[in-house]
Amino acid sequence: MPELPEVETVRRGLLPVLEGCRIARAQVNRPDLRWPFPERMADRLTGQQVTALRRRSKYLLADLSSGETLIVHLGMSGRMLISGAQIGAFHHAHPAPAKHDHVVLDTEDGARITFNDARRFGAMDLWPTEALDSHRLLERIGPEPLGNLFHEDYLAAAFRGRNTPVKAALLDQRIVAGLGNIYVCEALHLAGIAPTRKAGRISEQRVRALVPVIRDVLTEAIAAGGSSLRDYRQADGELGYFQHSFRAYGREGAPCPTPGCTGTIARMVQSGRSTFHCPACQR
Repeated sequence: MPELPEVETVRRGLLPVLEGCRIARAQVNRPDLRWPFPERMADRLTGQQVTALRRRSKYLLADLSSGETLIVHLGMSGRMLISGAQIGAFHHAHPAPAKHDHVVLDTEDGARITFNDARRFGAMDLWPTEALDSHRLLERIGPEPLGNLFHEDYLAAAFRGRNTPVKAALLDQRIVAGLGNIYVCEALHLAGIAPTRKAGRISEQRVRALVPVIRDVLTEAIAAGGSSLRDYRQADGELGYFQHSFRAYGREGAPCPTPGCTGTIARMVQSGRSTFHCPACQR
């Protein structure tokens, strides 16, 4: 599932063709994805200007001139693809409609944004912008890891007394927004913290040092366009490349890249998810 860097990369790709533009026509080709679409979604989108395109955790948020916000979750395989617009040095013509093109937005400027989702685990909803924090998908999400509210004092307080493994704590969206399996594995490896350590038993000094590590991993991943594993593509159809920089994730049996470490990357399962770590240097 796309994590924060992938969703942020998609947002940045959509910015020049969607933010500030008016939706001339919206086409909804099925009644639902993971959940039913909101009533009259096509009518409520048609004619509206996208006043801002934001991201909250793993959700894209398109604020509309109607006072509503289109909430988009990419799910496991969702893609927001652009055509009919100049992207960098290239012009992407409109492709023939594809089987899994579920929502299509045509702007007055001639661009087309197509939401394609083969597995249909994605989701869309419309909600009043001023009440967005009360939406069931957003109301309990913690601070953004690249924002000012996520800092050393905050994480130290959030971990204090917590008896869950640190990996589970970082995956808890109520503690920090947008982190998923890949980037938690990478951050914990870089910080030298064992994913099985109880969050409340990690020294405050190490917890504080984890904050800039998380930010560095996410920033590097965004710069690389995210990680393309299975279905993820950027908005222009290109792959992300951060997977070529993985230190731990997916590298079971490979030598640990930490300088001076002679260990080997291992895999274990925590709460049904694969965890990649180095038993030698992560403590």
